Amino acid sequence: MRGLYLVTPNWDDTDRLLDVSEQALQEGVALLQYRHKSAEAQQRREQAGALLALARKYGVPFIINDFIELCEELDADGVHVGGTDASVAQVRARLGKDKIVGASCYGDMALARTAEAGGASYVAFGGFYPSLVKKYPVTTPLDMVLQAKREIALPCVVIGGMTPENAAPLAARGADMVAAISSVFGKAGQAHDVNIAVQQFNQLFAA
Repeated sequence: MRGLYLVTPNWDDTDRLLDVSEQALQEGVALLQYRHKSAEAQQRREQAGALLALARKYGVPFIINDFIELCEELDADGVHVGGTDASVAQVRARLGKDKIVGASCYGDMALARTAEAGGASYVAFGGFYPSLVKKYPVTTPLDMVLQAKREIALPCVVIGGMTPENAAPLAARGADMVAAISSVFGKAGQAHDVNIAVQQFNQLFAA
């Protein structure tokens, strides 16, 4: 697990979601996560199923945020759970040893240790910067990555307001993946080049 960790925005326009996702997948994505907190169940199922097919086409692991039942129904590659969701150990026991189970640890090494002990596949820290998608109560210090790489034997994901520019010091500190939403999918009313954004993120891991 190394490179761009692409997380989808809360878009109801499925065609647009798939179009931008495919552009990114063509450029190279390490992991794709479907995240749509406000979608109706049927829409969530349809979008996740279509994204899973795209991810399979490009050989990219596909995971679902929070919805364990949907992961099971679609036979997705795994799930990502947050600090208030089902514990990593419970999810691992339910999904088995072969699925990806990611865990949000914010800026808390104790959560990361618990996730590692529970069978997590990776740990995610952040937000490191202000995010357009999610409000984080505390800003995570950049050197949390250094501590995580010393103490946790799992891939380390960084999240929260990520751009290719501000992610560079985190990649330099050893982050294995950078999770991005708006920097790839774009911001409302602004011109945006998906391909260039993905290329710039991938350059952080080219060395």
